[in-house]
Amino acid sequence: MRALVIGASGGIGRAVSAELQARGWEVVGLSRSRDGLDVTDETLVRDKLGSIDGQFELVFVATGALEINGQGPEKTIRAVTPDALVDQFRLNAVGPLLVLKHALSLMPKDRRAVFAALSARVGSIGDNRLGGWHSYRASKAALNQLIRGASVELQRTHPKAIAVAFHPGTVATDFTEAYARSHDRVPPTKAAADLVSVIEGLGPEHSGGFFDYAGHPIPW
Repeated sequence: MRALVIGASGGIGRAVSAELQARGWEVVGLSRSRDGLDVTDETLVRDKLGSIDGQFELVFVATGALEINGQGPEKTIRAVTPDALVDQFRLNAVGPLLVLKHALSLMPKDRRAVFAALSARVGSIGDNRLGGWHSYRASKAALNQLIRGASVELQRTHPKAIAVAFHPGTVATDFTEAYARSHDRVPPTKAAADLVSVIEGLGPEHSGGFFDYAGHPIPW
């Protein structure tokens, strides 16, 4: 079994890569820091993925950011700026979809394959009770919709493929350091083990879904 991990140098991506390898998977990892892969640049995504040989039973996208260009999550709509909103969409929604677009040729059509992207519970519209974090929430909600739509198309081209969005929990990484100190955070190794276990148990009926690290559905 082969896995392609995008964002492999980050806290979760690195841990997922290690967990997969421990379970006998062959892992190919790509990241911005090590390989120059900016998922918001379609030319780079196309060229980097196009240079890879073989097929993958798993494509895992672990990219994303809470803070971009010095702009963190907003506490009020008065703090929303067009640039910050667009930046969040480009990285958290557009980026993973570009990966899927150019990874389709790397996913087998004759057997089970999984495309999984990291989303976030705060991207749930139905679960939003606090407001705030407008740009980040909206970008993850957009990602969930894109995954849902892609799953419908995959049924036609890759009938055994599964596309899902994941909430990994609050993981102890640099990503959450400044914004989740009041929450219990799990080590990346624990989060990775949970996510990989869920991935290995996914069936066709789960395609297009939004799940947490325990495999429980999250409201849209």
